[in-house]
Amino acid sequence: MEMKATREAYGKALIEIGKNEKVVVLDADLSGSTKSADFKKVYPERFFNMGIAESSMVGTAAGMALSGLKPYASSFAVFVTGRAFEPIRQSICYQNLDVVLCGSHSGISVGEDGGSHQSVADIALMRSLPNMKVVVPCDYNEAFLAVKASLEIEGPLYIRTSRAKSPILTSIDDKFELGKAKILKEGSDTAIVACGMMSYIALEAAKLLEKEGISVAVVNSPSIKPLDEETIFTLSKNVSKIFTLEEHSVIGGLGGAVSEFLSENNPVAIHKIGLEDVFGESGTKDDLFCKYGFTKESVAERIKKKLG
Repeated sequence: MEMKATREAYGKALIEIGKNEKVVVLDADLSGSTKSADFKKVYPERFFNMGIAESSMVGTAAGMALSGLKPYASSFAVFVTGRAFEPIRQSICYQNLDVVLCGSHSGISVGEDGGSHQSVADIALMRSLPNMKVVVPCDYNEAFLAVKASLEIEGPLYIRTSRAKSPILTSIDDKFELGKAKILKEGSDTAIVACGMMSYIALEAAKLLEKEGISVAVVNSPSIKPLDEETIFTLSKNVSKIFTLEEHSVIGGLGGAVSEFLSENNPVAIHKIGLEDVFGESGTKDDLFCKYGFTKESVAERIKKKLG
């Protein structure tokens, strides 16, 4: 299976949409890592290295948006959402400006960089802001299409990308639609709603459970906010329990979004699989996934126990 990182798609898609002269790209001295450096090579006059100053970068992006440009500002997810939270709130979301933020190196799959650099609450932070939309692509193709689509999406948008390579599940010929999820596998006993590289883990866990006679539906939900409420509601009508799976804290992320919606519209048992209110630590991606329960075996076992 082909493996690519979603951060690579960000850089390649920026080149594609860079044909539009309104597109400008800013980075907080991490362009080689976020892959915005790809844009710099092609359109150097519209690339701005803002240094290790995320708040200033966000403020500058807001000013550019007010002048009619379409800014894309990127850094590590933990920094662009954490250090710059207040200017994102005040300068971008409060004014509902047309700015795209990209948080690269998200989750614990950053690996050896350790807990200080592993974003485990960025989705929750961005979800909490009025006007902000949140997208977590599952693979390279979906990330590429999401960045291309962002050119036409109005208002604040946060796109979360990963450092680690992951399997490609979707087709480059697909269409990305904000607020839409995709059913990767049908099932009748229970369902997993996942995002990011966890969508692949969910699919593999479902295959393991299938061998034991447990039919599991798998839904890839790249759009966390807005959530695909229609698909989630229909899913809740067909199964008795829903599991959410994300490389993020169980507080405030995809699991929170699904729980909040269904608690008011069709209460069913929801079990959130993610980081249990802890920070990550230094280690390889594979070792960390083992420790924190993000392997197909761990997910399958947890679902079996909850199903009884």
